[in-house]
Amino acid sequence: MAKLGPAGYSPYPVALYEGILTPPPGKALLFTELVDEEIAMREAAKAMFTRENPTVFPGPQVLYAWNEEAKKKAQLVRKMAEVFGARIIPMYDYRPKYPKIDPQKEINPNHPNLTIWHNNIKVCIFIGVHCHYANVALKIIRAETDCYTIALCGNAGHEDATVTLRDQHSEELEKFIRIAEEVKRELKK
Repeated sequence: MAKLGPAGYSPYPVALYEGILTPPPGKALLFTELVDEEIAMREAAKAMFTRENPTVFPGPQVLYAWNEEAKKKAQLVRKMAEVFGARIIPMYDYRPKYPKIDPQKEINPNHPNLTIWHNNIKVCIFIGVHCHYANVALKIIRAETDCYTIALCGNAGHEDATVTLRDQHSEELEKFIRIAEEVKRELKK
């Protein structure tokens, strides 16, 4: 029997209902454990190098040149994707399309879970995606796919991602890229 309220509607409970919270400043979330950021970055890099079809999903906060930080982050996202040999699938416009949408025909960033299914994506990075959208999308992905999700969030992070790194700005992205290059050498990729 379903419980009353939002948790009862989901066949798979969201992380918050399992007591998983976003990490405090200076820490990261790796599955359900709080770890140092560098440990999470290394594990995220390993996943990007070892799982099928690594993909980066950049959102409007890095796709549009609305300030100097966004411009720098966009360049770093491109470099990061090159290091990982990952595809880039932009999530530039995720407003609902009313009155009706056929998601099987319009597999686009509005439906990241369908994009993941149809492209057999086993690992992805969300970066520059507005938190309200990332939260919903990551809950759907967690419930409906086996994709290893990495959230590089500029704010507090996302408890439904496999790995969540909070407060990720240009300096932190540069560090992540350096760690990814080290992991790549270690894995001889």
